[in-house]
Amino acid sequence: MAHLDLLNLRGKVAVVTGSSKGIGRVIAETLAEAGARVVVSSRRIDSCQPVADAINASGGEAVAIPCHMSHLDQGRALVDGTLERWGRVDVLVCNAAVNPAYGPMADVTEAAYDKVMATNVKHNLWLCNHVLPQMAKRKDGAVIIVSSIAGLKGNDALGIYGISKAADFQLARNLAVEWGRSNIRVNCIAPGLVRTDFARALWEDPEQLAEVISTYPLGRIGEPDDLAGAALLLASPAGRFITGQILVVDGGATIGSGRYS
Repeated sequence: MAHLDLLNLRGKVAVVTGSSKGIGRVIAETLAEAGARVVVSSRRIDSCQPVADAINASGGEAVAIPCHMSHLDQGRALVDGTLERWGRVDVLVCNAAVNPAYGPMADVTEAAYDKVMATNVKHNLWLCNHVLPQMAKRKDGAVIIVSSIAGLKGNDALGIYGISKAADFQLARNLAVEWGRSNIRVNCIAPGLVRTDFARALWEDPEQLAEVISTYPLGRIGEPDDLAGAALLLASPAGRFITGQILVVDGGATIGSGRYS
């Protein structure tokens, strides 16, 4: 294979959950730029459609299919809608996640705990189970779960979220073992703090942001664009021998020191 083809996704179909904004949107746009036909998905069609329209306007190919990841039946509908439209799913990016609880675990309600674990872990598994069999028939496929360095470190404010993200690491490893003989690769990306609406509580306060930045070796927090290359690597032939791994993309946060790193 020519080196220039290693990042080529022509002819592939990619489904990206939580892709109406932030990290998910950047991943959807990047996979489309690499030649993939992309399904943009989040809870509301009016949030998905502008992203799909922008990809199409820039010369890519995309369609919007809404899916609320808190509802298992909508995950099935997302996959069925993609198969009806394009007949296959080659790349699945599980990016949608929730975190309704910020603070010590002693204060977390049962409802908040159940919501985090269901959306961030259980629903990823169910979505993968809908997608993986048709990948196995073709003996090719890539699944990327967008996790977090919160699953690698202890944290006094993101405890339940961190547990869910650590579970995603093991979910990826288990699926990589179960489906590896069908040439399906399953990996996680673990971002550090990224400037998205989802993480706004962690970066919008200037003093807290300055403290965070002081512990990051690169001297800044991440931007959504910083995750694009990692996703493309794991989705493309360039990553064809990578599976069951956690690719940390954190500006050095996990090798630094300090409360927020």
